[in-house]
Amino acid sequence: MPKADKSSYTDKQKRQAEHIAEGYKDKGVSAKEAKSRAYATVNKESGGGKKSGSGRGKTESHESSKKAAKKAEASSNSSDVLV
Repeated sequence: MPKADKSSYTDKQKRQAEHIAEGYKDKGVSAKEAKSRAYATVNKESGGGKKSGSGRGKTESHESSKKAAKKAEASSNSSDVLV
C-alpha cells in the first residue's frame, strides 16, 4: 500500500481520524501534522487499516486516546495555576 493511501481504512476509521485531527487542529497543530497524528492514533487503537467484517482481528483498545486526553487535561490544569 503506497504511503498516504487510505483506501484500506473503513468508513468508521476515517471518521475517527477526522474527529481526532479536528482536535489537534484546535490545539494549533498544522493540518498535515494533525492528519498524520490522527491516523497514527487510529492505527494504534485498531491495528491499522482494516476491511470491515465479522471476526476480523482483535477488539479495539482506546488506551492511547485516554492517555492523550489525560495528558492534555494535566497540562491545561497546570497552566491555569497562578503564581
